[in-house]
Amino acid sequence: MTATRQQVIGTGLAAAAAFFGLPAIATAADLEEAINTFTSGATTGEGGLTLIAPEIAENGNNVPVEVSAPGAEAIIILASGNPNPNVATFNFGPASGSRMASTRIRLAGAQDVIAIARMEDGSFIQASQSVRVTIGGCGG
Repeated sequence: MTATRQQVIGTGLAAAAAFFGLPAIATAADLEEAINTFTSGATTGEGGLTLIAPEIAENGNNVPVEVSAPGAEAIIILASGNPNPNVATFNFGPASGSRMASTRIRLAGAQDVIAIARMEDGSFIQASQSVRVTIGGCGG
């Protein structure tokens, strides 16, 4: 079978669109910008924030994550290797019984999951967990 010029051009354009249309992995600058946006450039401390995520996730489309920080006003979850590092933000009011949340997130391969909590006193604390993904999530 011989291909016409239009078929070759069409196939090439489709391949280019598929290649350039794929989401890119977030850069370190994207992650740093997301952290600075949440913390307004403040430094983050350690301890007081619990992040539970599996070390090995069998499916990147459905990774369970749980965060808790007594006294937190807000907690953000970031994924360092996703096309968009912002995954979720949880806000807590004064009537919140517990300052914890759980969800399932999508990960585009092995990467760090980072949680940062803004505490009632205005300070920030951080925790992270490396997660290996055996089946890709965001295009993986």
